[in-house]
Amino acid sequence: MRNIALVLAASLAATSALAQPLPAPASYPPVTGDKGVIATHALSMELAGRIAHAAIDQCRKMGFRTTIAVLDASGAMKVFLRDDGTGPHTIGLARDKAYTAITLANRFATSGTFATARNSTLGSPKTNIEGVVGVAGGVPIKYRGQTIGGIGSSGAVGGDKDEICSQAGIDAVADQLK
Repeated sequence: MRNIALVLAASLAATSALAQPLPAPASYPPVTGDKGVIATHALSMELAGRIAHAAIDQCRKMGFRTTIAVLDASGAMKVFLRDDGTGPHTIGLARDKAYTAITLANRFATSGTFATARNSTLGSPKTNIEGVVGVAGGVPIKYRGQTIGGIGSSGAVGGDKDEICSQAGIDAVADQLK
């Protein structure tokens, strides 16, 4: 009996000495940080406002009245400006252009490049992704390569001109996006 107790005690001691902690399970998407927290950057209301006002100013300089929508990275509205004399269709279209820029930012530089790739025009059928449109005027807002929002302009005659206004809004705060 005493031999059995000694063998059990020796085997328990050997097992605990050889025991290693189990590796952490793999996760998807990859988690960063020692506490499982993913750090991101966000677009502030103040910065979004500066972007929107600069876009409106650019469109006015070009002789256009537009609607500007600035969305955060999740697609939620941060700032909305509707200049005097804009059509009612510009409200939803500005938002959709910004949403398109955010949604497709990893594949297309702007909603215009997406529209060109799809050979799309304003009269084209909508995509199968709700809120995504094949029209120029939306530009993603990036901070150190990370998409933190999007801006959409609607109301200038031609999406290419809307895109100029959107880009001017981002360019006005470029020093803060480095």
